[in-house]
Amino acid sequence: MAVLSFPRFPFCTHNSPPPRPPPCRRAFSAPATAGMAQTSGGQSAVLWFKQDLRLEDHPGLVQAAKSPALVPLYVFDHRILSHYSDEMLELVVFALDDLRKLLKGLRSNLMIRFGSSENVIRDVVQEVKAANVFAEEEAEYHLRKVMDIVEETLAQTPFLDCSPSIVQWQAPFYNIKNLKGLPTFYVDFKKLRLPVTSPVSVPNLSGVELELEWGSLPTLEEVKKFMNQSPFKLKGGWTLMDVSTATILQKKLLESRQVNSRDLTFKDTQIKSWYKSVFVTQKGNTVGGGTSSILNGLAAYLRDLEGTARNDWQEVHDRLCDTESWDGASFSSLFGPALWLGIISRRRLYYEAIKYEKERNAGFLSLFGYSTATVAAAADAVCSMEVP
Repeated sequence: MAVLSFPRFPFCTHNSPPPRPPPCRRAFSAPATAGMAQTSGGQSAVLWFKQDLRLEDHPGLVQAAKSPALVPLYVFDHRILSHYSDEMLELVVFALDDLRKLLKGLRSNLMIRFGSSENVIRDVVQEVKAANVFAEEEAEYHLRKVMDIVEETLAQTPFLDCSPSIVQWQAPFYNIKNLKGLPTFYVDFKKLRLPVTSPVSVPNLSGVELELEWGSLPTLEEVKKFMNQSPFKLKGGWTLMDVSTATILQKKLLESRQVNSRDLTFKDTQIKSWYKSVFVTQKGNTVGGGTSSILNGLAAYLRDLEGTARNDWQEVHDRLCDTESWDGASFSSLFGPALWLGIISRRRLYYEAIKYEKERNAGFLSLFGYSTATVAAAADAVCSMEVP
């Protein structure tokens, strides 16, 4: 797939820079075999996570990792979080905890900030002298609006050198070279049997380790308190949940040991069972955690007909039965939020479903449909979400 570049200015020189140069906006689509857009070399980059809370199959990370220094960033922005339910907020906290641990394992980190994305990104860009800001291209109106405000803010900020480029990345599901002539209806589109692009691997982060104030990961209660102060809060919404008795007792014990209560994490407030459940939230309605937890839950979901001696998989099978009000309903209920937050990519989920289907059929795929209802539910759900 060709790489398209749409700079606002054809050039930017150090001898005669414009007073307030607007940032260049570039975009690239990244199937596994596609080339990447060229970015400014020799300078640091910012990777802005929004609804792509993962490292696996992350084309933006693959490109940003080529920078000499990389600053992964997540911003708790009212305008983005106001569209999430309480359970979605909790899933965000769990996903960020896993994301930070994985980045630390790659000799990097995840910067946590609160506030307006445009102000936070402007300050971080100035601090690390970033040449590029990588962000996923968005389709939803409220996210596109935030992206536009970020670009406008960078354009109005006088930088010493050229303004940083806004590099928007995509992870197209289908390998389509020409969008003209595609069928109008999804039923007809499915008949084309277009090839699905493959997920990309996690790159090595060999850049310089930066000594920065990375910020601490908030608890769910702290996030909800932040949301209660939001000017975008709906009347009667975002009320703080009552603190459980277990949490109060745990805080008392920690205070007696002279431990700061702010050091409590969301994990400290959970009552852990002896097996590791993939239903990590307080309500326990959806599969959550990091990418590995989602993949574990997906493996259990796909193998519903096989039975299991594993307690964590049996829990998934039980929830599947409880939520299967119609064919395929359980998949959206259990995995929809994780897909929405980008904890796992759509094509990685599709890849796992097809891989299991081939295991059941001696390496082949039938032309007459899938062999299990769970594989059909997973594959059909992500395919229908990715119609161009």
